[in-house]
Amino acid sequence: MRSYTKYLAMTVPARMEFVNITAEVEKAVGQSGVREGLCLVNAMHITASVFINDDEPGLHEDYKRWLEWLAPFDPSPERYHHNRSGEDNGDAHHKRQVMGREVVVAVTDGKLDFGPWEQIFYGEFDGRRPKRVLIKVIGE
Repeated sequence: MRSYTKYLAMTVPARMEFVNITAEVEKAVGQSGVREGLCLVNAMHITASVFINDDEPGLHEDYKRWLEWLAPFDPSPERYHHNRSGEDNGDAHHKRQVMGREVVVAVTDGKLDFGPWEQIFYGEFDGRRPKRVLIKVIGE
C-alpha cells in the first residue's frame, strides 16, 4: 500500500470565505501515484472546514447567510462563553462544527471519483491568519 501526504497553506483575508481546492487535491492524487484508494482532505484548524458541494455562487452566499443566522459573529463574551478566554471567534467554532472537519473521496483509476457537480472546498470561519489543510492519499 502507498501513502502520500501533502499540506496546503491557506491564508484567507476574509473572516468567512469558501475556497475551491479541488485542483490542488487532484494534483496531489496525481503526485501520489495511487490508482485505487482513498483521499482524505482535512482542515487542520478548529475554526475551518472542508466540505464537498457545488461550485455555485448563490449556494455559497446561502451558506454564509445560513451560518451567520445559526452562529452570528459576536466578539462579546455574553453570547459565546468561549470569548471569555480573550478570543473573539466563538461563532467560528460553531460554524466549523456544522460544516464538518474533513472529507474522504474514493480514488478510482488514479482520479477523484466524484458525483456530478461535486467539488472540494475549504471553509474559513476565522480568517486573517495562516492555516493548513492536510491531503492524505492511500491505496495501491
